[in-house]
Order: sequence, then structure tokens, then C-alpha cells
Amino acid sequence: MSDAIYRNYIDGNWVEGSSSVANISPSDTSDLVGHYAQADAAQTELAIEAAVRGQEAWAQSGLEQRYSVLMAIGDELIARKDELGRLLSREEGKTLAEGVGEVYRSGQFFHYYAAEVLRQMGETADSVRPGVEIETRREPAGVIGIITPWNFPVATGAWKIAPALAFGNAVVFKPANQVPASAWALTEIISRQGLPAGTFNLVMGPGSAVGDTLIHSKRINALTFTGSLETGRKVAAATAVNLVKCQLEMGSKNALVVLDDADLEQAVECAVSGAFFGTGQKCTASSRLIVTEGIHDRFVDAVIERLKQIRVGNPLEEGVHIGAVADARQLEQNLRYVELAKQEGARLVFGGERIQASTEGYYMQPALFVDSTNAMTVNREEAFAPLACVIKVKGFEEALATLNDTEFGLTGGIMTQSLKYASEFKRRAKTGCVMVNLPTAGTDYHVPFGGRKNSSFGPREQGSYAREFYTVVKTTYIRA
Repeated sequence: MSDAIYRNYIDGNWVEGSSSVANISPSDTSDLVGHYAQADAAQTELAIEAAVRGQEAWAQSGLEQRYSVLMAIGDELIARKDELGRLLSREEGKTLAEGVGEVYRSGQFFHYYAAEVLRQMGETADSVRPGVEIETRREPAGVIGIITPWNFPVATGAWKIAPALAFGNAVVFKPANQVPASAWALTEIISRQGLPAGTFNLVMGPGSAVGDTLIHSKRINALTFTGSLETGRKVAAATAVNLVKCQLEMGSKNALVVLDDADLEQAVECAVSGAFFGTGQKCTASSRLIVTEGIHDRFVDAVIERLKQIRVGNPLEEGVHIGAVADARQLEQNLRYVELAKQEGARLVFGGERIQASTEGYYMQPALFVDSTNAMTVNREEAFAPLACVIKVKGFEEALATLNDTEFGLTGGIMTQSLKYASEFKRRAKTGCVMVNLPTAGTDYHVPFGGRKNSSFGPREQGSYAREFYTVVKTTYIRA
């Protein structure tokens, strides 16, 4: 606990905001993580202006300089994973193991894109005109606006910031206002790497001031956003006016299909892990469990027994599997979805209520519903809660049709021992990511990530595919 105010980082300097907010732990409301500065629209404009200047210098930096900077950031994140993972868990509510793992993974993002720095190669071609040669190369997009959500406060920032810097861009970073501590800690590491002033800027503050300024700016060259569908549509509309390149990762309503021939124990573990761990606060969580009738009853009974073994409590305590919900508003929304599911006719067979833990916080017992249909609101809207609904179907075709019957399309999974059904599912599932005999939550950093339909818009994130968003192609014609 401290009365100090953690400041924003603009143009190479730590600067006070127009106000500050208290960051209170959702797992222990007596735990003050710290006070964090709040930028206003004017300060955000200064950050954008600084980024324009800083980007010109950073774009001229040598490849080995960029490589060394990204490696150093990754090294420090991994070396401090326990310390920073604890900070992350305090402010977000996820378990200590999940917090430490997220920080470690964030370091891996920086290491991966450090290597990508050295893989930047162009192409040559002969012109259709004699004596003319052609070169194509990728150059930085310019100034990147980055807006991240609260559920992965280090990792989401890392997988956007790392490629932005790797490809020679400058960054204006706005983290979610519920989780400023993790973003500040990441910024403090970046601030010591000798970047040209303005190359990286942190502007903590409300979306109504900071976010709106970023998405309406004509001096931002590209903007990447992860958050809700409703906000994503506003971002797309605002950036379109200025023809700013836009990348959006938005809502989801992922499903895990369990066929009669599935390994029951494996299916239960994948369902529980994908639906409930991380307090269900993952865009890849499987909140719909589509189960064929031959295995349905055994699967439901086994999931209930598994949930009885799950301990919900203070995420810093040993032996806790699920921590706190992000804040009071999120908990209220979760409980509303529980009541709505009951009203619509789904039957609650486990959990679904607020519970007490060793510390005062926003704790919820995982909720499992049966007798639900895909038409129910709880199976149409993203709840972002430790809540899953079982939907009984007759066979594979009905299961696949049910999985695809949604406005979203991020991840989809299937549990089966049939090569035929696995192959059919891989080709016909209308999702950006497909999992076979794995939880729907859990992706790698070196391959593309993103969804279809209303889950994603614009180029893919992560892996080498990130260059599509963070660079522009230049074609040069040369007469020798």
C-alpha cells in the first residue's frame, strides 16, 4: 500500500495525470494495489505527437538494436515472472499460477518478435519491361494505437507491443482502467531500454477521454483493439472516417462438442479447464458444451463431480483453482445471467452463487446448466463468466450446426476418437481456431490468432502474420 501515484509515460518522461484512480484488488478489497494517474484528451494528444516524432528515429534504428531491446524486455519479464505475476493476480483476480504463467508467456512474445526483427527480408522480381528490376519490402506502418482489455493485462499488451516495436513503429498504449498496475510495470521495463523519446507512450485513463482520442485521431496510422463487440463497432466506425487501418478482436461464444466416442475423462478435463479456469474470463472460454445424447448423462455427472473438487478463493493462496471475478460490476452481470438462464428454462445443476472466501472479494461458484437450448440468451451472448450450459444434441451433424449457429466464431473444439469426425469438424467449423481433443482456451504465440464473423476484424494477430497489420508494403522499380 502506498500513497504514491504511478504516472503516465509520455515522450520519454513520467508525467502526472489530470487525476488519479485507486486500484483495488478484486480478491481482497482491503488491498490497495496503488494509485494510478489518469490522462485526459489533451495529454493523449501530446502522446500521439511524441509518437510521431519518436517513430521517425526508431524506424531508422539498426536491426540488432531492435533485437537487443526486445530480447532485454523479454528477459526481464521472465526473470521477474513471480514478482510481476503476483502483482497481476492481485489486481485482476486470477490465480497466482495463472498470473505467473501470463507474465512468462509475455516474455516469450518479446523473444519471438526479437527473432522476427532479424527475419525481415524483401523480394525481387523482373519487370515486364526490359531492363527494369523490382524490389518489394515492408516498412513500418507508423504510429500504432493499442487498446487492451482487463482479462490479460500483460499478455494482450505484449502481443501487440512486441510486433509494433519489432517492425519499427511507435506506440501509444491505453490499457484497461481496471488493471493499470500490470501495464505500468511493463512500461517501466520498456522505459529503461534506451528507445528514442516518444517511441513508446503509456496513457492510462478512461475510454471516454483516452480511448476516444486515439480512435478519432488522424495522426494514428493503425489501431489495434481487444474488447467487446459493442465497443469494437465504435472503434471501426471512428477509424474508418480517417481511413486508419484497424484490427479488432471482439466477442465470442465458443463451444466444445463432446461426441459419444469421446474419452470421458479427457472430455471432462477439457470442458472444465476451458469453461471455468481463469474465472471464465477468457475470450476463448467454452461457455457452450454441446454433448451428444449417448454420453450426455455420464458427461454431466462427471463434470459435476469434477466441479466439486474445484476450490474458489483468494488467488494468492496455495491450492486455489479459481480466483475472483474482475470487479463488482462483472460479478453482478454474471449473477444476472444465472437468473436469466433459469428464467429461460435451463436447469442449474451446480454452483452459480456468490460465495465468501478468506478475504472479502468478488467470488462466484462456477455455474453449470443443463436442459439448455442454443436459442437461449445465455447461449447467444458472451457472459465472460465461470458459467457453462450443456446443450444435448442427437449426433455430429446437429452438434456442428449448433456450434456454427452464432454471430461469433473465435474458437471451437471437439472431443472424439474418430478421425472422420475430427477431419470433418476441422474443415466445417466456422471459427478462426479449432481444437481437437483440447480445451478451447489455450493458444500458441508463434501462429496466427483470430476469429471469424463478429469475433474479429482485420489482419490476424501473433506469429509472422502480425506483419500484415504492423507494416506496409513498398514496391520499388529500378532501371539499372
